[in-house]
Parts: sequence; structure tokens; C-alpha cells
Amino acid sequence: MSELLKKDYYYELPEELIAQDPLDKRDESRLLVLHRESGGTEDRVFKDITEYLKKGDCLVLNNTRVIPARLLGVKEDTGSAVEILLLKRLKDREWETIVRPGKRLRPGDRAVFGNGILKAEITGIADEGNRIVRFEYEGIFEEILDSLGEMPLPPYIKHKLKVRDRYNTVYAKYDGSAAAPTAGLHFTEELLSRIREMGVSTAAVTLHVGLGTFRPVKEEKITDHHMHSETCFITPENAELINKTKAEGGRVICVGTTSCRTLESFSDKEGRVRSVEGEDTDIFIYPGYSFKVMDGLITNFHLPESTLLMLVSAFAGREKVLAAYREAVSKRYRFFSFGDAMLII
Repeated sequence: MSELLKKDYYYELPEELIAQDPLDKRDESRLLVLHRESGGTEDRVFKDITEYLKKGDCLVLNNTRVIPARLLGVKEDTGSAVEILLLKRLKDREWETIVRPGKRLRPGDRAVFGNGILKAEITGIADEGNRIVRFEYEGIFEEILDSLGEMPLPPYIKHKLKVRDRYNTVYAKYDGSAAAPTAGLHFTEELLSRIREMGVSTAAVTLHVGLGTFRPVKEEKITDHHMHSETCFITPENAELINKTKAEGGRVICVGTTSCRTLESFSDKEGRVRSVEGEDTDIFIYPGYSFKVMDGLITNFHLPESTLLMLVSAFAGREKVLAAYREAVSKRYRFFSFGDAMLII
């Protein structure tokens, strides 16, 4: 099956279309509407999304919050520069991290941040060469991180973020992500209020986004790619709301691939979602997958040959999605984290 080869998810993207900064007004980004059955498209503005929603629908939002997970410091013995990127909290003071330069930070090595306010010791090596780090500090870690850490923007964004919270959604609630669920960045409180006034419900799930979601697919056969696990939460109340929507004939529309992956990971064959409290998922969705819960998807434009582009292709069809991407390129849409949005309905 040709669709299971990495090269079949490549598209040409001029570098100048990679958005470097968020728009001043979140909901004024452009919106490419892709009709799932016909493959037809419409060019809209994001706040027009209300025209495609109807009473009885349910929007599913990932309410994770990106933490300032990038720490810049020095190696304790040599004073050379080091960087630690927090990925996943393992225990109170212990994290799985990415360190740079990796070759110089081995188990037993130590780093110092903020003139000694925070210290770290490498205690082990995890998958993909990630490091297990134990931190030493006095006080509250989150407050120290807030003062010393930087937002972990993707490497294709070269500008420094002027307002830190622009890399969080307006409904971000629970700390824990190393990257934003970027489809949600387009919503404002006002737009969400308008949507709820229409009789559209909003359900929250939490998936703490790790960098594994964005890890390049290196294998030519995509089925050989290994996804990293990410931790999820769904409260009983939100599971019930989603299930009630389905039972009453409403549509479940996921805001972002992370919301989609959460629902599809923790639902049964009949599409009934269950509550979860800190369970991991490493689900990899690609063409051939049968969606159990999701009826519509709001998403940004994803990197060529990425697992996220494969998920979108599984939902709307690879040819339709790539045709829509080519159209977006020709019409100068903005791509990736701070870029424009797509609604697949």
C-alpha cells in the first residue's frame, strides 16, 4: 500500500511561509475549510468557524499548559554552556529531558542554572538518548522554572516570543507540556462564548504534549515508526458529555490532533469514551485507521512527512489533504505552530 511510505507525505513548502510570530488577534488567522467527503475547500477567517458548527455539536479542547521548559545554564565543573529541555516529570524532582550538548552530559555530570538557584544532576539515560535529570533547589519548582525557564518554541521559529502566553491557549489549565496544542491558539474567550451561546458544548481533555509528537519519521515504511508515549486525563464528566453528544446525534469536533489522539486512545469499539487519570498513550494514527469518536477536526498545517500529517490524511484522505496543502501554499497561508488553521468537516 503506497500510502504507508513516508515519501507519500512530502510536499514543497517555501521557507517564508513558516509563521514566525502569532497574529495580534488570535481569531483573525485564516481558515481553510476542507469538506471531507467532496474534497472541496473554502477560504475563510478563523472566527467564521461558527458558521460550520451547529447546536448539539461538542468541541473537544486540550487544556494542557506549556511550561517554560527550556533551561539555559552551565556545566558545574567546566562552566561550558548547557541546555536542558524538560519533557516529562517522573517524580517530584526527577524529569526526563533532552540535553545539549548530549555528548558532554553523561550520568554523574552536573549543571547549574540562575547562579545556583537551580542545580541538576544527570542520573540516567532513557530512550533516544534522553537524559534522566534530578533537580536540586529550595522553594517551589514551578516558581523557579517560571523565573529561569524559556518557552520551548519549535526550532523552525527563529524569533523570540514577545508575550510568553501567546504559546498557550486561552483555556490552558494544567501545567505539563513541552509544546502547545497549536490548533487551540486561534480561539479567544469571546469566540468560545459565542460558540457556547449557539448550543455547542465544550469538553476538556488533557494530553501533555511531548516532543515525540513532532519527532521526524526516519523509517521509509511508516509502520516501523515508534511513537513516544504522552500522559492523558479525561474526567468522568467530560467523558459523559462526549458520549451524550454522540448518543444524541451531535458531532464531536476535536480541536487539534492531541484531542483526537486522546479520544481515540481511550474509547471502545462502539466509540464510547472512558475517563482516565494519568494514563499514557502512544497511538499512531495513519491511513487505514477507523475513527471511533471524532467527526470533525480543527488543526494547523503540519510539517511534511510528519505523523500529524499522516493522522490528518487518515481522517480526510491523503490525496484530498495534500491537494488542500498545495492550495494553501499557492494562496500563501501561514504554516506550522503560529500559522493558519484548517477545519475538516
